[in-house]
This record gives sequence, C-alpha cells and structure tokens, in this order.
Amino acid sequence: MPQHRVRRQLLTAAIAVAALVLTGCTGPSAAPTPDADATLRVGLVLEPSDLDIRTTSGAALEQILIDNVYQGLVSRAEDDRIVDTLATSHEISADGLTYTFVLRDGVTFHDGAPLTAADVVDSLTQVQQDASFVDHLALEQVESITAVDEGTVRLQLGSPDANLLWALTGRAGLVLQQGATNDRSTTAVGTGPFTLQAWKQGDSITFERNDAYWGDAPKLREVVFSYIPDAASAVNATLAGELDAQIGLDANLRDQVARAEGFTVTEGKTTDKYTLAFNNRRAPLDDPRVREALRTAIDHAAIVEAVGGAAVEQYGPIPELDPGYEDLTGVVDYDPDRAKSLLAEAGQDDLALTLVIPNHYGTAASKVLVSQFAAVGVTLTVDSVEFPTWLNDVYTNHDYDLSFVNHVEARDFQNWANPDYYYGYDNPRVQALAAEARTATDPATADAKLREAAALVSNDHAADWLYTAITLTVVRDGVTGFPTDFVSEHLDLSDVAVAD
Repeated sequence: MPQHRVRRQLLTAAIAVAALVLTGCTGPSAAPTPDADATLRVGLVLEPSDLDIRTTSGAALEQILIDNVYQGLVSRAEDDRIVDTLATSHEISADGLTYTFVLRDGVTFHDGAPLTAADVVDSLTQVQQDASFVDHLALEQVESITAVDEGTVRLQLGSPDANLLWALTGRAGLVLQQGATNDRSTTAVGTGPFTLQAWKQGDSITFERNDAYWGDAPKLREVVFSYIPDAASAVNATLAGELDAQIGLDANLRDQVARAEGFTVTEGKTTDKYTLAFNNRRAPLDDPRVREALRTAIDHAAIVEAVGGAAVEQYGPIPELDPGYEDLTGVVDYDPDRAKSLLAEAGQDDLALTLVIPNHYGTAASKVLVSQFAAVGVTLTVDSVEFPTWLNDVYTNHDYDLSFVNHVEARDFQNWANPDYYYGYDNPRVQALAAEARTATDPATADAKLREAAALVSNDHAADWLYTAITLTVVRDGVTGFPTDFVSEHLDLSDVAVAD
C-alpha cells in the first residue's frame, strides 16, 4: 500500500499543536508495520516440470528461483539496470575483453558453506563446457575463467560480448556450490534470501526466509506459490482471500477483480512475446509465400481484443523494451485476399495445419486464428497440450507445424540466429548481423545491427508475433513492495512485506 504524505502549511506553533490534539496524532502517519512472521501467498500459472535450473527449459524456473534462491555475480534491478550482487564491484577493460569481479565477503550457501572464488569459477565453467545446460551458448565468447585470488574472479574473452553482463544476470551466471551433491531436480541450494522448503507437485512450492542471508533480511517468513492454470479459478481464489497476489490476471476477467474491494490491479512492462512460430524446416512452411500468407490472414487487432486488450501489436522479433527495437508494422498488413493469392501461387489450395499450444494459455487467441485461417481456406487444428509435452515435442524434437507460446525472456534475439533452435530458421545474413551486434563495443552500432537483422527475420516471415503482453498483477491491500514489471521472468520478493 503506498504511503500517503500529508503536506501541511505550518502557520503557527499553536495551530500545529491544536491540529495534533484534534487528530489524535503525534506526527505524520506511520507506514504499516511489516509482520515478520507473515506468509505471502502468490498465485502463478505455470508450474515447473523439474527444478534443475541448469538443464530444464521454461521461464517458470527463472521466475521464482533466480534472485530468491539462486544468485549470480550481478542481477537485474526492476528497472532493468544491472547491479552487483555476489560481487561488490566489476570492471571491464577498455577493449571489452577482460571482466574482473570482486566477490562479496560473508556470503554463505543455504547449507552454511562459504562462497568462494572456486565456486564461481566452477559454476561458470560448467555452463561454458556442458552443452546440456540451457544457457550454454551465453558464455561462448569466454575463453578462460580464473580465480585471481580468494576474492577475485576474472573472465577473459576472445572477442567483445555486448550481452555478457546481461547473460550473467540469468541462468548462465548463477553461482552454485562446487561439489554439491543435492538432487537439483527436486532441491535447490543457493545463496539467496529464501530457501526452498517444499515442492508439492501439482499444487505449490514453498520458500522460507534464509535467516543467515548475507544481505537485508527478507520481511517475510514464508512464501507459498500456488499453481492455478485455470484463469477463472485463479480469480476465484484471489477474491476468496486465498491469495495475496496473483500474477498473469486474464484481462477478460479484470472487471471481476476491479469491482471487489481490497485489491489493486497494476499494468506491468514486459518483453512477453506471444509468438506464433512456424516450423521453417517443414513443408509447406519452408515456403516463404505460405508463411507470408498466414501472416496476412491474421487480424492482429482482433487478437488483441480477444485477449482482453492487455497487449500491444508486434510485427517483429524484438519487443519495444529491448535493444534493436524498430516498429515493423509496415512489413505485413491484414489482407485475406492477398493471403488467398499467395497460397494459390504456392500451390496450397486446401492447406491443413496443426497448432500446438500449451493448455494454460486458454483458447481466446487460438479461436480467432482458426476463424481467420478458415476465411482464407486454411484448416487449422488446435492441439492443446501440457507444457512438458510442448517442451518435448516442439522445443526439443521440433515436431510441429505451428506453435503458440510466450517467449518472456528479454534480449533473446540470438535464438533467430541459431538454426538449431526450434524455429528452424536459417539465414546466414541474420547470423552474421547478430554476431556483429554481439561483439560491438558501441551500443549504437549493436542496435543498428540488431535492427537490420530483425527486419530481415520479419521480412522472411519466419514467424508471426501476435502481440507483446501487458502483465496484469493483482495485489491485496496490506502487501507492499511487490514487483509489477517483468514478473514473468524474475520475481524478486526480497523487499515484499505484509502489514501486521
């Protein structure tokens, strides 16, 4: 709850004293007192399938584990600044090839072991060398990782990497204990303000305050994440008082919460790219005429309306908040007649496709797509699956025609420069531009390279970006410090409090 400040003009000391007596106050209104024994109950949509943040894909792990349980040398502030965390400072050489981090004293892992430079070197080296790690390629420019002394770590690069610090705020930069033997699929041992207490699969994950935390002690004793994939059920749980905060409120249900007392609904900034992926490897989607036809068949304004209006149209792979953004609205227009013409030119008079979509996304967007594609002679079958099935079939095995999923990760354009990614998009010029952007030492040059590459991807109609989401978060009165921006990616709860 925001603290309201009352500004009074002090006319005389007598008037001020009288005002205090009449109001029964002794000064400005005090902020609510945090309850140090409070439990924060948070409603989320997507539950992790596995807790191993090294090898398990999906934003559900990053959302809750990074910053809360696991930490890195640096992290992202809510305004997207990069701040030192397990490092007290960092220095980058003038040529962009040497990164030196000074470690923070007094940091311990949840099992009581002290953080050492050897832990940092081992953690980053594993990411660099193990191709099974999700962010393995994030450190590909790093040639060596060494401990200069017990409190200093140095990364030596073969060429500059404009993304390195950003990558170190995510999975690639997490510091785990060297030689730890815990099962990462069901447990998590980090240095963060909370410890993983329990995982009730299919229901909830519980964190407890880390009383030995090196930084400011969390204001909460416990956090319980309840996983409620059904949008209406999540709203009902919120209104029934079973949740203190709900992330990812369905915009079509916003009015139900807005009419209730005791809650605030906030609109948050995101890089959530709701992407209609085309399998560029599979016929007939390997034909750019077919891909363009599908894009011109889509009325993006109708899609945004169908999802409740909490979205903005996006026509390229880079969202507005990321480096390299350019408004690519003119690349494609809603034109069903042109879609029909392109399909006929490609010899696709009776095209049938299957759309694979994780079932927690609901049906609003897919229903519109079915209708709009039917209007140009394309039969679209929707296959709604559990998210682990999507990960296996689409992400891992690339077995799909079309896919609809939210890519929440910021600054992830490199996926379009990776022909092995599930998009199956292979454009050498895009790959070259992405590499040039990554090794640029001048941000303006990097932005220009990314803009050029993103325009190529969109003009190739490698996918359709249906919209960028505006995240709606519900917070009940009495809860303060709850994040509202980028909450699908990193949900840092270290400053959240519940009033006594």
